[in-house]
Amino acid sequence: MAVLFEKKEKIAIITINRPEAMNSLDGETLEGLNKAWIDFRDDPDLWVAIITGAGDRAFCAGGDLKSLRDYYSSMTPIERREKGEKGPGVGGITRNLEIWKPIIAAINGHCLAGGLEIALACDIRIAAETATFGLTEVSRGIIPGAGGTQRLPRLISLAKSLEMILCADRIDAQEALEIGLVSRVVRGKDVMAEAIETAERICRNAPLAVRAAKEAIYRGLDMPLAEGLRLEQFLAEPIRQTEDAKEGPRAFSEKREPRFKGK
Repeated sequence: MAVLFEKKEKIAIITINRPEAMNSLDGETLEGLNKAWIDFRDDPDLWVAIITGAGDRAFCAGGDLKSLRDYYSSMTPIERREKGEKGPGVGGITRNLEIWKPIIAAINGHCLAGGLEIALACDIRIAAETATFGLTEVSRGIIPGAGGTQRLPRLISLAKSLEMILCADRIDAQEALEIGLVSRVVRGKDVMAEAIETAERICRNAPLAVRAAKEAIYRGLDMPLAEGLRLEQFLAEPIRQTEDAKEGPRAFSEKREPRFKGK
């Protein structure tokens, strides 16, 4: 199978499973990722997702150019445009799919082109010290078309984004950490353990509150502060009425760990 989907208690682990092809994206992989993300979004028992690549060489090296060329050439330009506007983005999460549950990228190797665009659509990025990063599309005569031109400048500086995209440069994990592209860098063998530990820390918190906080952050990014504050209040008030909002203070007063249920 090109995409593996595993449940570990409240955590979904999604693995791009084409190590022989540097976990590049072909049509089967894209369809598998689309299904995996919808399954994660719609499963109330899953609170956090981790996406990674099989093996230790690559998280995802981008599109399988020959396969995707054939895939897209099977459609007319209008069909391709409509698919881009209405259908799932590359990797399922880059466009047209809102998931307010947290998503972690466990970047275990090369993270390039569409692979980096998938990682940019995640909330937390944890990288192996051997990982490399790049939006290299212009060196192939195309542009980063799955969110790269939009998400990268929102995450790191405009100057560095322009340099990476226009020069098709690759950077190593340490530079990715220094510019804020990833949250932390660990030894390659520790990437998944670190991602799972991070997911477990998130799962100790109230899931509805976590999702509302994520939504407030992302929706507020493009708003003036006054509008963002109104959005925050709009999202915060219903959370205050949940069972979990009562359980948190109760557990604190009883000096025990809270038992959140997502209700």
